Amino acid sequence: MTTRRNFLNGVLAASLYPTSSWANAGSPAYLSAARKPNGNYALFGLTEEGHVIFNIPLPDRGHAAAAHPHLPVAVAFARRPGTFAIVLDCEKGKELKRLNAPKDRHFYGHGAFSADGAHLFTTENDYENAEGMVGVWDVHAGYKRIGEFSSGGVGPHELRLMPDGKTLVIANGGIETHPDSGREKLNIPMMQPNLSYISLHGELQETQSLPGDMRLASIRHIDVNVDGLVALGCQWQGSQTNLALVATHKRGETIQLISESAAYDVQGYIGSIAFSRDGSEVLATSPKGGIAMLHSLKTKSTKGFSFKDVCGAASAVNGVALTTGSGQFNILENKIVKYDVVQKVAWDNHLISLSH
Repeated sequence: MTTRRNFLNGVLAASLYPTSSWANAGSPAYLSAARKPNGNYALFGLTEEGHVIFNIPLPDRGHAAAAHPHLPVAVAFARRPGTFAIVLDCEKGKELKRLNAPKDRHFYGHGAFSADGAHLFTTENDYENAEGMVGVWDVHAGYKRIGEFSSGGVGPHELRLMPDGKTLVIANGGIETHPDSGREKLNIPMMQPNLSYISLHGELQETQSLPGDMRLASIRHIDVNVDGLVALGCQWQGSQTNLALVATHKRGETIQLISESAAYDVQGYIGSIAFSRDGSEVLATSPKGGIAMLHSLKTKSTKGFSFKDVCGAASAVNGVALTTGSGQFNILENKIVKYDVVQKVAWDNHLISLSH
């Protein structure tokens, strides 16, 4: 039952947050964390052509961000195994609130809002129990944590909201870690990555795994197109090279590896993945391999582009966008580099599209 005190607290919390739209923040097309030349970190808002609209300070290195669907608010996540997430007013350029992971938890650098913007979902590691969790935060109550549920596996990394607005798809990397061991991987011989589909209320609906001989491919990054097709980017934990670490999945079917991606040496590492705006192409990036691979779902062909330290990937108005650790922003349109804008920053791993 809602008490008068809880109601008033909710009204007070809501009054602290903007009621305007992304247009009031300059209508950014993208968000990305970056390191400035002075060594400080910030979250940047960018135009469709890669020009900076705003930058808001972060206390430490960021990883990815979740953009509110209506309000000019973004939640910037610390790089794993960070324990903070910063709620930012992108119109006024200020921190609204800092979210802290519960005791014996850390964030995995990713989150997603519900379609109505009322709830935020965060991937987390319950490291004492070696279990992946999803935290649930009430936006209108000032980002109060109101619940949690299992991610359906170990090491949940990126999660996305499916087009139905009722389901989350979660990349469970399968790798157990513990802060006492830093970023050391503790269970490689037994790791079991999977892709899980879970309702917003925490009901596991479907789980899919890669073929048995690909068990060491940790599923880390995902994107979803308008038809509900999921693209997967993996990171190999074995010694083999020239493996297909990019795949797609349609609910009710098995995961399909994009075999053409094995033609490029990605050093066992896909850093980010994104569909084109129309959903017909998949961009997968590898900062270790210095390769961006653009795969056509129609022609089943893959073309590679060499970019040093490339990682950020997102949809663009026509084609796909990518960013690099040396400050480059590029648009690939009809498999041709259209824009090549360089900023004096080191873009971090992810480029977030606000109009995807």
